[in-house]
Amino acid sequence: MSRTHQDQLSRIKAEIADSFDEELEMQMEEDRLDDLVAEGMSEPAEQTLERKIYFRELFRLQHELVRLQDWVQHKKLKVVVLFEGRDSAGKGGAIKRVTQRLNPRVCRTVALPAPTERERHQWYFQRYVPHLPTGGEIVLFDRSWYNRAGVERVMGFCTPDELEEFFRSVPEFERMLVRSGIVLIKYWFSITDEEQEFRFNMRIHDPLKQWKLSPMDMESRVHWEEYTKAKEEMLARTHTEDAPWWVVQAVDKKRARLNCIAHLLDQIPYEDVPKPEIQLPDRIRNADYNRAPVPPEMYVPERY
Repeated sequence: MSRTHQDQLSRIKAEIADSFDEELEMQMEEDRLDDLVAEGMSEPAEQTLERKIYFRELFRLQHELVRLQDWVQHKKLKVVVLFEGRDSAGKGGAIKRVTQRLNPRVCRTVALPAPTERERHQWYFQRYVPHLPTGGEIVLFDRSWYNRAGVERVMGFCTPDELEEFFRSVPEFERMLVRSGIVLIKYWFSITDEEQEFRFNMRIHDPLKQWKLSPMDMESRVHWEEYTKAKEEMLARTHTEDAPWWVVQAVDKKRARLNCIAHLLDQIPYEDVPKPEIQLPDRIRNADYNRAPVPPEMYVPERY
């Protein structure tokens, strides 16, 4: 092998390793925080997956997600995935792993803020409809219209009549989505009381994650039992043949991510998409072209 080919191979290996570093950095940070908080806890944390096994399976599943993405584009499928669960249940971490290797023009995340005054007086589902996918798109909802059955109900942001109307309407709304050709998948991330307390403590002790804590999060701890009752009724009344719920056991974050992604892949039959061979064209070089120098003051200081 020539020196040039060796250099190119080394650069390719470095580029691949760099693409994995993002996930490694996130996981190492989570492990550090787990250890930090666990020091003050009376019981050791439950044994989780070995890091080597976790990363091997995660990267394999993410490769399959890229194949699924290509199939969705090829067949112009419309996919909607709802991620629901208690605060700190791991929805965001799972969504990050799903989207990490995907094209953001194909797979996007929707996380809506609190409704505006105008939106509060709209048809309830109206603010969600503009975010639904067109052909060839995957949309992941980080919380969805099920806010009404959870936080709005428990915190008194909707009336009993509005809640009842939601339960009457949502099966029909989701049935319409499915009839229109949308693949609708609904996940509930389930954690224990003790695990939520642990994760909230992680956020309290880590300045990089304190932004995740809100007054609503603190209230959710107070109303744990009310949220449980709300969740039970929500699952019972909105688990339908057209749009069933899938519960992800999420106390172990690593297993939850792998199980969720593997299940998601099973919901949409996909195949390899034929692709034309791509060749990098030669660059056109003009003898009279002179590249203008960049003024030194425009460069970012190289501190590293």
